[in-house]
Amino acid sequence: MKMKPGFLWGGATAANQCEGGYLEGGRGLSSVDVVPFGPDRMKVARGQMKMLECDDQHVYPAHEAIDMYHHYKEDIALFGEMGFHCYRLSISWTRILPNGDDDEPNEEGLAFYDSLFDECHRWGIEPLVTICHFDTPIALIKKYGGWKDRRMIDAYVKLCRILFERYGKKVKYWITFNEINMLLHMPFMGAGIYFEEGEDEEQVKYQAAHHELVASAKAVILAHELMPGAMVGCMLAAGNFYPYSSNPADIYKAMECDRDNYFFIDVQARGAYPVWARKRMERAGVTLEMAEDDEAVLAAGTVDYISFSYYCSRCMSADPEIIKNHSRGGNAVISAVVNPYLKSSEWGWQIDPLGLRITLNTLYDRYEKPLFIVENGLGAVDTPQEDGSIHDTYRIAYMREHIKAMLAAVNEDGIPLLGYTCWGCIDLVSASTGEMKKRYGMIYVDKNNDGTGTLKRSKKDSFYWYQKVIASDGEDLGE
Repeated sequence: MKMKPGFLWGGATAANQCEGGYLEGGRGLSSVDVVPFGPDRMKVARGQMKMLECDDQHVYPAHEAIDMYHHYKEDIALFGEMGFHCYRLSISWTRILPNGDDDEPNEEGLAFYDSLFDECHRWGIEPLVTICHFDTPIALIKKYGGWKDRRMIDAYVKLCRILFERYGKKVKYWITFNEINMLLHMPFMGAGIYFEEGEDEEQVKYQAAHHELVASAKAVILAHELMPGAMVGCMLAAGNFYPYSSNPADIYKAMECDRDNYFFIDVQARGAYPVWARKRMERAGVTLEMAEDDEAVLAAGTVDYISFSYYCSRCMSADPEIIKNHSRGGNAVISAVVNPYLKSSEWGWQIDPLGLRITLNTLYDRYEKPLFIVENGLGAVDTPQEDGSIHDTYRIAYMREHIKAMLAAVNEDGIPLLGYTCWGCIDLVSASTGEMKKRYGMIYVDKNNDGTGTLKRSKKDSFYWYQKVIASDGEDLGE
């Protein structure tokens, strides 16, 4: 089996995990810049600990990351050598608008992305741009409280207009928000939200979600107006929840957990809140404040395709004892229990290639829109040999089985799939843990958790393997 010509093979990164240069070129401070490495990381990411400035008590991995800001030509050349058709990246909001809503954009930041896109096209690589990837300007968090406030919509749409007018002829594929459903799990990371004492967290999260959904719809409408032929997608952190047993209570619980993921995409793909979402908010005592035209905007601004990340499936039980005794635990962002039928990565993420095929079918059955896998990969410890080689056979095995499942979904199930951009085509800072040790790339970057390292790039075995996969449109999986 293989993909038809035109399928977009490639890789994916995020500005806040790879760019660095966090105060260079006129860039302003952003939310992920103040999310530290270490035990306080999740407290800050979940909005449980207020941190709007950097201090000397913490280490902040995003400040340098892998310094792609100064290495992007070298990195894109490596992507070109691998044969990428597509490179998914994100724009750093504060590199364009340092305070998030400045009267004029920062020309140095705009020029940086102009050069980056030109470099992509020089190598025949189509850019796929995420407008907002875990990225809220600190100035707007201080000014408005992040996406709690409706005024964030206008700030976001202003950014979109600048991007569409500047890069409309260079970028065809756009994503409005990265893993938009993560707002429910990491409110500060996803929406610049920290909670004040006594604040109704559910009300705050769902109101912020509404603001992001309206902003997304307005961005789609604007993109279609300014860039005829452009495609604008939404994105979720995907992976079905399986019931722990055939007990109907477990099946219902798993369905409810899946709905947490679908909540946003139902609105972005269908243009309205589904009845179950309205009832859920009603039961939680959540009352959305809406402008008069919000529902019309949501209906008019539906996306052209559904993109998603897939790393693992999840398992859930209705039994509190099973949840207590079989929880994945650790720093798991989304609660789940261990599936006894699956093996796990070093970080406890359960490896389930068939789950990717299930996810593809589930999403297409639900939305009947083209799909795009924009993140998939294995976080692992890579150890360079004395000669500098890196034999990441475990990563090749993971990707091979997931690509097989993808091929089956397309060729046997008929799923319309635009492309596949594996996560961390180059090593970068882990979003969940802030580590460099948890590597995803097919290109090794000499950088350690403590910030030391030369930043030298080198090719892993998976680099050469993926090169052959792309050249053969998935037919040569190196078995």
